[in-house]
Amino acid sequence: MRKICVVGIGAGDPDHLTLQAAKAIGRTHVFFLLDKGEAKASLIELREGLIRHYGHPHKRIVEGRDPDRDRTPADYTGTVADWRHRRSLVLEELITEHLKDDEIGSILVWGDPSLYDSTIAILEEILERGGITFEYEVIPGISSVSALAAKHRIGLNRVGRPVQITTGRRLAEGWPEGVDDVVVMLDAQQAFTAHPDADIYWGAYVSTADELLDAGRVSEVAERIVETRTEARERHGWIMDTYLLRRPDAE
Repeated sequence: MRKICVVGIGAGDPDHLTLQAAKAIGRTHVFFLLDKGEAKASLIELREGLIRHYGHPHKRIVEGRDPDRDRTPADYTGTVADWRHRRSLVLEELITEHLKDDEIGSILVWGDPSLYDSTIAILEEILERGGITFEYEVIPGISSVSALAAKHRIGLNRVGRPVQITTGRRLAEGWPEGVDDVVVMLDAQQAFTAHPDADIYWGAYVSTADELLDAGRVSEVAERIVETRTEARERHGWIMDTYLLRRPDAE
């Protein structure tokens, strides 16, 4: 039977690759890469570099076009579901055409596959359709959240207190109840600016050559972060950032 490995490759530093992930890459016959366009070519380049370094000589690389997605939809949940569906069709076709029985195929996932990544859900959708069968294994990686905390030399939680991971869209609706430490991802609207009394630990392109970091009271650093983020997005054509918001009076 075909087997798929969903391999977490870390937040951008090639040294983030775990020994388990390196071994998985080494036994892979076919790598599936979804091209996100010229603006995000660096995301493909990192994957290709890891494949060259750890892959075996007879590996095969198959590329498909990642479907476009509306980044500011009125119906966010429906739009994401539609994008995942179209993505699943692309991946199913690649697996059917290029992965033979008893071969191993791998999908290299930025960060950790269990955190704000759709690959696991997409594979489940393919299996539910019943057109092809395969086994799959998930190999964890260092997430951007872990990398951010390490770069700022902070813990994500405080003693006896919870930490919540959410999105900028959710934070814009209000600070989550019952937590004083909030990790925020996918924040295109910079929702942190509505919380001037919180401390922020922010990072973009964390653990890559383009890494940007900033920290401080939101009231003091928000304008600088917004400007930095805008300039970086214009320069690269995309941005991948995350941050921890912390209420300082919770000590």
